[in-house]
Amino acid sequence: MVSTPHGAVRGRYEHGIAVFRGIPYAAPPFGPRRFRPPAPPEPWDGVRDAGSFGPTAPKPPYSEAFAQYLSDPAIPGDDCLNLNVWTPEPGPGARLPVLVWLHGGALTRGSSAVPVYDGHTFARDGVVCVSINYRLGVEGYGLFPDVPANAGLRDQLAALKWVHESIVAFGGDPGRVTVAGQSAGAISTGALLAAPQAQGLFRRAVLQSGAPEAADRDKVRRMVRRMASRLKIPATAEAFAAADRDQLLRAQAEVGRLSSPVLGGPAFGIVVDGDVVPRDPLEALVEGGAAPGVDLMMGWTRDEYRLWLVPGGLLERVDRLGAVALAGARARCHCGTEVVRGYRAVHAGAAETVGQLVTDHLLRIPMHRLADARPGSSYVYEFAWPSGLPDLGACHALELGFVFDSGDRPDSRRLAGDGAPRGLADAMHGAWVRFVQSGDPGWESWGDAHPVRVFGDGAPHTAHGPRDAQFDLWKADVTMRGMRSRRLVRR
Repeated sequence: MVSTPHGAVRGRYEHGIAVFRGIPYAAPPFGPRRFRPPAPPEPWDGVRDAGSFGPTAPKPPYSEAFAQYLSDPAIPGDDCLNLNVWTPEPGPGARLPVLVWLHGGALTRGSSAVPVYDGHTFARDGVVCVSINYRLGVEGYGLFPDVPANAGLRDQLAALKWVHESIVAFGGDPGRVTVAGQSAGAISTGALLAAPQAQGLFRRAVLQSGAPEAADRDKVRRMVRRMASRLKIPATAEAFAAADRDQLLRAQAEVGRLSSPVLGGPAFGIVVDGDVVPRDPLEALVEGGAAPGVDLMMGWTRDEYRLWLVPGGLLERVDRLGAVALAGARARCHCGTEVVRGYRAVHAGAAETVGQLVTDHLLRIPMHRLADARPGSSYVYEFAWPSGLPDLGACHALELGFVFDSGDRPDSRRLAGDGAPRGLADAMHGAWVRFVQSGDPGWESWGDAHPVRVFGDGAPHTAHGPRDAQFDLWKADVTMRGMRSRRLVRR
């Protein structure tokens, strides 16, 4: 039993680790609180049972094509702003390092109840692990004229404040907090890095397959308007709050059906709001000196795009489109013909060229920029082990079972297949534990030689300057296009 500022909670010992699930860090975001910033939870009397995962945020299910690879439990209930704690030593004297995990899912799906995210292994190795739920989709990232933006990001900020105030009682040290996330969780981590209200709440950050970014406000607003048109209601938070929740989810799934990181399309995202997100997070970190003193670890998987293209047969369709797909990728990535020609020279087929081009645009190049701006305190990795399942390669999200050392779970095997190497899990999980504990995962920090730790077949090794020729080609293209734009402006 542990006391929190809002009441006592009772967890369970599981294999020697104390586990507390479903602890509310904010009030249920429904009724008069729907679409509003999070409010503190109501205190409770007695002891609250924390033996089971709490409700998950409302979300549509994955399509059948994606559901065969990704699990996404849905737990009903309104009290969805909750978190879980795994700790080897509950009590104020332990002062152990803390890892706060933000799940991925394109800001529309996912939860802390995904079995791959079990925090037992981090606690086993001396880290207090916290995983959280936050609002998703239109509930968390809809853009309305009558409420503040970024409700889901504000939820994450409220959870970090709860950790800062409460984690000592669970054996954690509020001065040694690492925030980590994958995909949308990494994008969120980047936004929190740059958020003025989050300064001082964490010491380190891990960005897995997601770079800091701000979504186009008009694009997010179009998502809301399309939903409003389908529901035949005004595009206001007041009208959406009065709508049936299931109808909202159906409308959201319909308007987001064609969204894809590779192909673009309508999507929800974190937007600049002048408050929690005062400017584009990447620019704030690269040019504005945000989050000084925060150590970073960040990276990608070698074949991110394959999770986006293999389900549903998109890989073959993009290959058949050929030049049309390449032209679309050029427009998506805002690059010149020389860049596309350079990628065609080193990648086989239109689908791989498009996939690597978009992956570089969304992930590798922004992370290079971020690491270049923070030499000496940034560590970069690439996950390169290919899945045992056909065509997936080293795809998006494949590394999660290795980071959490949860590869023995059926949910991890849905992406990895059977026979995932035990030694690779030891190496990756160990690196994450070392980073959380000391800020040094065990390889050279970023500098002029561009060291990248590669986790693939065989022993992990450090490569220097991989793919730099392609990055240099792209940087030169961007510079030249910028010079042309400035000349046009002067004229």
